[in-house]
Amino acid sequence: MDIREYLKKNTLLTDGAFSTYFSSVCEENILPEAANILYPDKVKAVHEAYVEAGAKLIRTNTFASNTESLACDRAELAKNIAAGWNIAKEAAKDNCFVAADIGQLPENADSSEYRFIADEFINIGADIFVFETLEEFSPIEDVVKRIKTQNENAFVIVQFCVNAYGYSSKGISAKELYKSALECPYTDCVGFNCGVGPTHMLEIMKDLPLSKDKFFSALPNANYPTLVTSRVVYTDNGEYFAFKIKEIALFGADIIGGCCGSTPRYIKKTAEKIRLDVKYEKPDLLERITHSEQKKDSSFFAGKGDKLLIAAELDPPRDGDTQTLMDTANYLKDKVDVITFADSPSGRTRAASTLMSLKVMHETGVKVMPHICCRDINAIGMRSQILGAAINGIGNLLVITGDPVPNAYRENVKSVFNFDSVRLMHMIGELNDTVLSNDPICYGGAINYARKNIDAEINRALKKEAEGCSFFLTQPVYADEDIKTLRKIVSRLKSKVLVGIMPLVSYNNANFIKNEITGINVPDELLARFHKDMSKEESRQVGLSACFEVMKKTVYFADGFYFTIPFNRLSVAKALIEMVGEL
Repeated sequence: MDIREYLKKNTLLTDGAFSTYFSSVCEENILPEAANILYPDKVKAVHEAYVEAGAKLIRTNTFASNTESLACDRAELAKNIAAGWNIAKEAAKDNCFVAADIGQLPENADSSEYRFIADEFINIGADIFVFETLEEFSPIEDVVKRIKTQNENAFVIVQFCVNAYGYSSKGISAKELYKSALECPYTDCVGFNCGVGPTHMLEIMKDLPLSKDKFFSALPNANYPTLVTSRVVYTDNGEYFAFKIKEIALFGADIIGGCCGSTPRYIKKTAEKIRLDVKYEKPDLLERITHSEQKKDSSFFAGKGDKLLIAAELDPPRDGDTQTLMDTANYLKDKVDVITFADSPSGRTRAASTLMSLKVMHETGVKVMPHICCRDINAIGMRSQILGAAINGIGNLLVITGDPVPNAYRENVKSVFNFDSVRLMHMIGELNDTVLSNDPICYGGAINYARKNIDAEINRALKKEAEGCSFFLTQPVYADEDIKTLRKIVSRLKSKVLVGIMPLVSYNNANFIKNEITGINVPDELLARFHKDMSKEESRQVGLSACFEVMKKTVYFADGFYFTIPFNRLSVAKALIEMVGEL
């Protein structure tokens, strides 16, 4: 029977984890896929055990059949694939379907190998394909199309792997992964396998708008494993697994089965627990998330209309002394729209921007905006930090890719960079659409006017807007040529733009910014206005005067100003606020 016809009237039960059970029937410590050539009888015994348990679809023992994992050339790989296919067909006889199993290629593998593997399966007669444990859809999209072009009746299953939070290791949400494969006209079934146990698999399902036009598959792990003397061990919980898989089936999964830790006994228990000759309807999930009639707007510019906006940046301390910072914050609290805090700029440790924001917000009542950079925290930690900030009332974030770790520290300190700023904005947008839907976070980005290819900077800013970015802060501006460039950028954007203003406080400070800080252009004529024997007050006045000139030239096209207060100096903050009143 054709698999499509079967699925119209039945729930399809697959096998479980080949490798988990293989280890119990093969004492040799080898990659399971290598056994297709070395121990074909043992491979067949595993398949037969799953068929006997009640599986109506078994997957070939080819999940890791690729040149990188097998350390072979493509000719040997072709032999391995053919052997894996023939063994599975012999074990299945006429009792169940056989699917060509293709796992995600290792990072070092040539991506063209997907096409080679698919072609080999097509040539030996495969008409059901399972791409599984994927982190994203794009690497196999062309291959899926190629399969359908060569065999329009082929049945293509695409399965993604996500963690308990619903994100792949690439930082892509389950909803986005599901949508990407669902919208491809060449897929027949889209679902998830591995990564999570059955309870979390069901929770992920419940958050998805399940399509009634394509089939859905759910193959969770048996549970979460523990490490015992360097071996991964799964708790024997076959009864519980079968009970949870029944819930998954009742919720509308068309194809059910198991991944890591699920042995033939798990599949047998599942077959006994569920009526497989029944087609369970998918619930209407198109609007599962309830939204309040009106979302809160926590942005720092909410209700401000065309008012000139002022953001002020204060430096979190390197030590535990916050006195200077708090003095300046208390002065600014009713004079600016938001106070913002950098996230260990230049890769040098300072107090956490989110925690510093909370202290200032609680003690002054002013709106705060921590910078969130992608350098130091992985995808899980980033979501955790953002959710924690939202729970504590922080409604504004500045999202930046972040400065790299300085060369001197790189042997001991490693950058993370799971995201760049655009992808992180995409992730925050997904949080706003789901768990933060009633009180979404307002987030903005940075503009680098000094980039050589300004059109590329504009295009990047437009990408950020497409990901929900609603404001931009620029680097400090000093030169007329940069003001002209900035005006061009602003003309292309819909979001609010606050022009960066940072007073230079001395000759040495101006020289340092000019020569050692990338992305900020200090013109020679401005540097010439400072000299080494100036008093502190004279230097201060030169720096403030230059800033006031920039403010007067940009106030006509800017939505506001982004003040960086050097060394958190109260006197500088007061002078900048006074200049706003003089515009």
